[in-house]
Amino acid sequence: MPELPEVEVTRMGVAPHIEGQTLTGFVARRPDLRWPIPDLKHLCGQRLLHTDRRGKYLLLAFPTGWVILHLGMSGHLLIVAPDTPARIHDHVDFVFGQQVLRLYDPRRFGAVLWHPKAAGPVITHAALARLGREPFDPDLTAAYLHRETRTRQAPIKQVLLAGDIVVGVGNIYASESLFRARIRPQTPAHRISLVRYATLLTEIQAVLREAIAKGGSTLKDFVGADGSQGYFQLTYFVYERAGQPCRVCRTPIKRLVQGQRATYYCPQCQR
Repeated sequence: MPELPEVEVTRMGVAPHIEGQTLTGFVARRPDLRWPIPDLKHLCGQRLLHTDRRGKYLLLAFPTGWVILHLGMSGHLLIVAPDTPARIHDHVDFVFGQQVLRLYDPRRFGAVLWHPKAAGPVITHAALARLGREPFDPDLTAAYLHRETRTRQAPIKQVLLAGDIVVGVGNIYASESLFRARIRPQTPAHRISLVRYATLLTEIQAVLREAIAKGGSTLKDFVGADGSQGYFQLTYFVYERAGQPCRVCRTPIKRLVQGQRATYYCPQCQR
């Protein structure tokens, strides 16, 4: 699944092509993805003001509201020419003159949503309203993480994935951040000290910045808006390295399942 770095890489890739451009056409080749696809032809003639990201959601801001996009499990966005033939899983096109923003989603877990300006700020939309703080938000501090987890007895890995305290730290980057912070993923969140949360926050931000700089992670079918693949996966310390020696201490990396998601850690480094 594309996580925060992949979504941000996608946003940065498409933004120069579509920001400030006028939408001239909208094509939905199927009625729904995860949810019904709204008819957005009423946006034709409007200029795309800017693009944003909230967690794993991309936001396209028009004068009358916001298009909210989610890439689901296997989706990605591409910039293509208007005469580019649509493939079987090319479900939605946003046409901006001689450029098309195309959503490709084989598993159809993605989403195209609409939030009119009259309904209030986009962050009040049901898909966004309960999301936690952004990893790079100045208001996200170690003290905040420590305070918000005092009653959380769930493992810290699960708390990170829940997204209601901090958003966008998905499965890959949670495993990597916890390794770098030397915190075992099974540790109950309420037992982690303020000092260790300070370290964890530093590592979360560092991991996400590095992943964005390297184009995200390409494990299965994620590609950027220009079709290029990310390469952060080449520097993983633990993720999908079960049985391989730890890059720090040479102890074999272990794998366990938490909440139906694979977790990877070093039993020596993460005591």
